[in-house]
Amino acid sequence: MSDGSPLDSSALAPQKGGDQLGAARRSAPFIYLASQSPRRRQLLEQIGVRYELLLPRADEDAEALEAEQHGELPADYVERVTRAKLHAAGARLKASGLPVAPILCADTTVSLGRRILGKPMDAADAIATLTLLSGNTHRVITAVAIGTVRRELLAVSRSHVTFAAIPRVAIERYVAGGEPFGKAGAYAIQSAFAAWISHIEGSHSGIMGLPLFETAQLLQQVGFTI
Repeated sequence: MSDGSPLDSSALAPQKGGDQLGAARRSAPFIYLASQSPRRRQLLEQIGVRYELLLPRADEDAEALEAEQHGELPADYVERVTRAKLHAAGARLKASGLPVAPILCADTTVSLGRRILGKPMDAADAIATLTLLSGNTHRVITAVAIGTVRRELLAVSRSHVTFAAIPRVAIERYVAGGEPFGKAGAYAIQSAFAAWISHIEGSHSGIMGLPLFETAQLLQQVGFTI
């Protein structure tokens, strides 16, 4: 885990005014989850963490934060993107006037060697990605970060996933079902495609998109009881 520089404190400072909902939020610990992933919501609920969504506004280009930089290693990429998401969420919170609370962000990438396998652009890209993963062991790297007024905490989970050789027809059928889109590496471990996974080493929840052990450790550092 790394302890970096805090968010702009004004982004998390208590705001004046507010309605009854704001008062209710302040009366019990909660975090802001700055992620559109339903899997991350489910995982937070699994460990009993109360959250409110803090999603990108219509005028924000959230996808631009995930653009790769030339020569960037997978671990460096996922840490940089996670921090960028956290800082963008801090600015969003400042602009919203919502009550103060920690912000949680995460990012997941799949890599084969030094190659980053991001979200597929189309069906052909998804088929190509899954064909690369077939019969190979790849890494799944998930970074999770929490920002408060005083500090910024980040932890990284690294796992290895091995696929058996996957028939082309099975890959095409999976892609045709639409599951790969919006997912790093073009697959979800909680989907039917898990039938082709022969071995996992690491964190199942990290592969899903939010490593619960690391997340719980960070939450405890900012005052949450898990």
